[in-house]
Amino acid sequence: MAIRTSVGQVCPVFVGRAEEAGALRDALARAGAGTPQTVLVGGEAGVGKTRLIEEFTATAGQADAVVAVGGCVETGAEGLPFAPFSAALRALRRELPAEVAEAVTGQEAELARLLPESGEPRHAPWDDEAAPARLVELTARLLERVAARRSVVLVLEDLHWADASTRHLLAHLVRTLRTGRLLLVASYRTDDLHRRHPLRPLLAELDRLRAVRRIALGRFDRTEVARQLTGILAAEPDPARVEEIFERSDGNAFFVEELAVASREDRRADLSDSLRDLLLVRVDRLPETARRVVRTVAEGGSTVEHRLLAAVAGLAEDDLIEALRTAADAHILRAAPDGDGYRFRHSLVREAIGGDLLPGERTRLNRRYATALEADPTLVAADQYAPRLAEYWYQARDATKALPAVLDAAAAARHRHAHSERLRLLERAMELWDLAPVSVRATPRPYGHAREVCPSAAHDPASESPRYVDLLAEAAVAGRLCGEAEHALKITGRALRLLDTGSDSEDASLRAAWFWAQRARLMRHTARGDGWAELATAQRLVRGLPPSTVHAEVLALVATWSTRRVPGPEAFSAAERAVEYARVVGARDIELNARLTLGGLLVEAGDIGTGLAEMYAVQERAEALGHAQVTGRLHVELPSRLEDIGRSREAVEVLHRGLEVARGLGLMDTEAQVRAHLGVSLFSLGRWDEAAAAFERVGRQGPAATGHARLALARGDVTEAVRQLTAARASFGTGAASAWHRLPLAHLALGIAAEEGRLADARAALHDVLAELDVPREGFPPGSRAHAWPLLLAAATAEADAFGLPAAEPGRAETLARIRKAARTLTTHAPVWHAYEHWVRAELLRAEGRDEPLDWSEVVAAFETLERPYDLARVRHRLAASLLAAGGEEGGRERATELLRLAGAVAGHLGARPLADSVALLARRARLPLSPTARRDPAESLGLTRREQDVLRLVAAGHSNRQIAGELFISPKTASVHVSNILAKLGVSGRGEAAALAHRLQLFATEA
Repeated sequence: MAIRTSVGQVCPVFVGRAEEAGALRDALARAGAGTPQTVLVGGEAGVGKTRLIEEFTATAGQADAVVAVGGCVETGAEGLPFAPFSAALRALRRELPAEVAEAVTGQEAELARLLPESGEPRHAPWDDEAAPARLVELTARLLERVAARRSVVLVLEDLHWADASTRHLLAHLVRTLRTGRLLLVASYRTDDLHRRHPLRPLLAELDRLRAVRRIALGRFDRTEVARQLTGILAAEPDPARVEEIFERSDGNAFFVEELAVASREDRRADLSDSLRDLLLVRVDRLPETARRVVRTVAEGGSTVEHRLLAAVAGLAEDDLIEALRTAADAHILRAAPDGDGYRFRHSLVREAIGGDLLPGERTRLNRRYATALEADPTLVAADQYAPRLAEYWYQARDATKALPAVLDAAAAARHRHAHSERLRLLERAMELWDLAPVSVRATPRPYGHAREVCPSAAHDPASESPRYVDLLAEAAVAGRLCGEAEHALKITGRALRLLDTGSDSEDASLRAAWFWAQRARLMRHTARGDGWAELATAQRLVRGLPPSTVHAEVLALVATWSTRRVPGPEAFSAAERAVEYARVVGARDIELNARLTLGGLLVEAGDIGTGLAEMYAVQERAEALGHAQVTGRLHVELPSRLEDIGRSREAVEVLHRGLEVARGLGLMDTEAQVRAHLGVSLFSLGRWDEAAAAFERVGRQGPAATGHARLALARGDVTEAVRQLTAARASFGTGAASAWHRLPLAHLALGIAAEEGRLADARAALHDVLAELDVPREGFPPGSRAHAWPLLLAAATAEADAFGLPAAEPGRAETLARIRKAARTLTTHAPVWHAYEHWVRAELLRAEGRDEPLDWSEVVAAFETLERPYDLARVRHRLAASLLAAGGEEGGRERATELLRLAGAVAGHLGARPLADSVALLARRARLPLSPTARRDPAESLGLTRREQDVLRLVAAGHSNRQIAGELFISPKTASVHVSNILAKLGVSGRGEAAALAHRLQLFATEA
């Protein structure tokens, strides 16, 4: 059992730091009010970061906050992913067992990767790109729930040693936590942050967030050093001694303590000018046994468990306890926070002792650690066993033992979705590969190693020994999954150079095809290309081979790629064969992905019922099997197809379910995509405020930005539309080569230009995108009609609105011909696109001054069957304008009035200011009342013009023609003509009868 030591400090007095301590207390108070806070404490080694945090956490504990501490572990290959979070969550579980148990309910298998005590981790597919994001999102939810009713302080020490997974998780927590009484406190050494240190960009990112505060801990001044010395020496120090120690320590609190202790023990003459020697002085004065134990602890890691230390030290229990007690009393060692091991009071001492060991001593100690741990894996926590064993054997310089241990650690990192650490370990395995004996390299690896990610033609891959190229395969996947796509591209290139691609063997072809398929993905990730050339090479390599997982995967990728670019017979064939091959080899995830692609292709081809049925069947199967990646993709693809065919309400139902699924599985990227699609469908349904909220939750990226820009443009906010368009272009980047990206961007650019009266720019936007996609020769790419019809409509509308303007005439005929030709290439399988076809045709006729009410009546009739209130309001406005322009009988004006009332009501409800203004202007010009509740003006019902109403009002008041002329600033002759017209319209014989009728009908009630 580990000995218990106090956290005792050499100086019992907490000196200075009033401002910093106050900042921590303020952050705790804000967190206690329900707004999560983060404080980053930085300073050089020994300046007092740990002491400040310990004093604060003691105060927080007294205020009923729960404190959980976890420290980052310094290892050579970043082999302990999530180490501080795992330690802190364990501490939290000890303090709040019921709350943590409740918070992890339903997600035990996933959260077990961070908190093994919660259950058995669930197996995830090797290429589950969403898995890391899912884990960090579920961790955020866990912390929000635990901190819902009680303040929690989560301390992460030594962030400068943090692994990539820890940095990613911390960044996510700070960015996304919005509720909960949680305070994150992280410390780091500023003197360890060299120019390319990976912590630097994270600190810069966090600095921009409101809920983050950085505390830069400086050195003590002379007064503070004097107070510290007073506390250490328990007496007022001699001023000369204060000056000397201040000069030598330069205000570093830890060095002040070491110098003060040396001074108190009258060892001033023994002190050298070397800081390392200064730190070793106290160690050198320990008894031999204690000194040997301290050296053993120094080589064991940041923290060494008691049982592991006992196994390595080889001392009797009493002797070991005595040595540890001596080291603790000398303020060299202290108990670990969990009470089960030991760590140095300051890492500087550990570093100094480690640096003082001879190479042979280090090798021997690491071998003893590795041997002890290999003999009894229970000496350390289960999640630390593989990475620590790998590190010990590696530092022991034993390639025979290190290679399999490193591969096991890489598999364990993969199991925890720590792909960055996994990549580092695999690179270490490559380093060891040629140093290990052939017999070791030929040993079959258990499930979870490279055999799973680079399958060969062998029927039982687990029985086949790995090759160097298999390490490259797993490293390529790890690089892609952790975001190091450029590095992964280099790895695949290296692998393809090693493979004999000219060989006719089935195994060589499959391996090469697999690497080419990975390169296709990576080309898209790095925006170096669309990946088609790489996929074509992979397809050529597997052509004619028997069904295999690689073959099925390549075909599925080809089908998915073609869906977005060239859907057609080849895409159908690839998808169908991918399904068939995947079923033969039992690759369920590939089968479901291929079936999802096939369903989308069927919808695109017009077989809507069959396609949607297939997609819904995939949804049911994927959820039943727990395939998170397929489920996430489905809740983006299915509603996208539903929206494309005008079934927006059904799409919203699927999308709301998708949000629940994405949140439950922690699929952050999927959740963002679902919200973006939700905004689009809500826009179609006329639920614009909800759409705006959905877009805002996603931010200015990709589809959300284009959707938000479209909404802003419809509401008349051109400035915001331009801002969102700019963001969308930046988000799509070179990926905008796809028609699915180019068409909406061109649509927005055209709409903005038209709204600002820049018809030439609007025409240029249309011309450019049609030319880029080769529409004049090839037509619109299949699958693009959801974006092509709105683009052509916007172009035709811009031309129609400019009809009659002399400046618009040059180029008008060519533009209209271009729009008509492009429209002929689009299909109208669904009612919504049939409606758009009528609309575009009517706008083209309006652009030529040839539209008739019948043309617009057909458009209105088409949209009345759809749930698209904004589109219906727009075409009703157009029909009203056409009816009024045609003139004719009173029935036309009645219908136009009702159409404008309906359009105006929708425009007002949606906040569609441009449409509302157009409706109001048309009604005003036609002198039509729009309020559905207002009584129609009786004078208008009699057919009197506005001028005639003014004349009749004066007639009813008894004015003569001359008086009327003077009142209205017209000639007496004109007044006489108006009076004659009034008498004829009213059917009366004289002025008196006209006045009587006006009073009886209360035509001018306000004057009565």
